[in-house]
Amino acid sequence: MQVAKEYDATLPYKVVRVDTTMLLPTANVRRRMQELIKTEHIDTVWFGAAAPLGLMAKAAKEAGAKRVVATTHGHEIGWGKIPGARWALRTIFKHSDVVTYISNYTLERLRPHLASHNQLVQLPSGIDPARFEPGNELTPMLRQRYRLGQNPTVVCISRLVPRKGQDTLIKVWPRVVAAVPQARLVIVGKGPYAQDLAKARQRSSACQAITLTGQIPYEELSAHVDMADVFAMPCRTRWGGLDVEGLGIVYLEASACSKPVIAGDSGGAPETVIEGETGYVVGGRDEDALTNRIVELLNSPQLRERMGAAGRRYMQQQWTWPHLVERLEQALTLS
Repeated sequence: MQVAKEYDATLPYKVVRVDTTMLLPTANVRRRMQELIKTEHIDTVWFGAAAPLGLMAKAAKEAGAKRVVATTHGHEIGWGKIPGARWALRTIFKHSDVVTYISNYTLERLRPHLASHNQLVQLPSGIDPARFEPGNELTPMLRQRYRLGQNPTVVCISRLVPRKGQDTLIKVWPRVVAAVPQARLVIVGKGPYAQDLAKARQRSSACQAITLTGQIPYEELSAHVDMADVFAMPCRTRWGGLDVEGLGIVYLEASACSKPVIAGDSGGAPETVIEGETGYVVGGRDEDALTNRIVELLNSPQLRERMGAAGRRYMQQQWTWPHLVERLEQALTLS
């Protein structure tokens, strides 16, 4: 907490922290929120996680708040499929004035649970084009670390869970190598699926062309994106829609680094790609389509360059933080 206090002291506004590892709508948190609304004369409350914190929206209004903004992130779709959680979700929206959403896909799945008075603002995460840009100074070092040389390389960066499709990349890699013998696959990240992926790699006839990096330092993230020739994450929807990709900001980070992307067709992921211009969307379980698109891109430096340049333009036009700050200001001031 001492480090947090030192950081908070540098900010031009007051920060109040609750001494907990996870902020939940408990009675104590609700009471503290109401005290702050009254003593600080707060008229707008923004719940950065609509579910579950938006369950305090009614209490915020009772304490004097005039406006409540509830930000959704995609997991709320699952809430809408479970009876008890569905009631909670509708209660959150009932007492909220503005609801933000990350993609058109998530909006359409949330729409049956929204209240008629809810005002809607699209508010995904943003990209810093100065951080994610081509030509990262760490890229040569990373390619040396993973012994990639000049070999054409596909990179996948994400949490290691079945939905992200890393297992599908490993499964198709022998076919990719048969078509592009020097092709390399680098899977970056940590997660509960790590051991399964490691075993899948060991069983693969192309195991020598596949690298699992494990967790990487945060400061190396953008360079790991930049070392790709192609970025691919063939995500898929699971559990009848309970496990779905809300948007997929990592595709936009790859576009920011001027990399062509291959996205799965789960949830809002296709909204990050201009099909045939910044990359391709494939069925998350369509191994043939995934293989063909990877081979096509690895065999065509000109196509990769053209798609990468288009991707960076697309990101700069719609997905940078200044654009999204304007949307946030809109959400916080809507009447």
